[in-house]
Amino acid sequence: MKRLGIWMDKEKAYVVMIKGEEEEIIKIPSNIETYHVHGGSGTRLKGGPQDVVQDSKYLEREKHQFKAYFKKIVSYLKSVERWVIFGPADTGERFKKELNLNYKEIATKLDGVYKVDSMTRNQTKALIRDYFKKEYTS
Repeated sequence: MKRLGIWMDKEKAYVVMIKGEEEEIIKIPSNIETYHVHGGSGTRLKGGPQDVVQDSKYLEREKHQFKAYFKKIVSYLKSVERWVIFGPADTGERFKKELNLNYKEIATKLDGVYKVDSMTRNQTKALIRDYFKKEYTS
């Protein structure tokens, strides 16, 4: 039985595949840009010139970058029987929502989305190994 755990945030994902006693970990960078929007008044004077901030451009671009990031991760989920998501932010929930919209068959195999803090690669492997060990011994 092939099981898989993902620790993910906006910057990267660690995909930990477990098959029997074997473990493999793969790092997937997100390539999502960090936006530093500058805008507002160019002077301290009231009614001075204003910079126009195009938030919709940034948000649309970020949305497409998230879709590409999630598509990379989905390629590892096609032959998995059960899997789980861990992560510190709302990226896991966003990924789950994308799966429910566009990858329904893969979404049905998801055990859950759990909030955990940032971890090293070894801590991530141990967390996912222990998660599935508990699931199959109880």
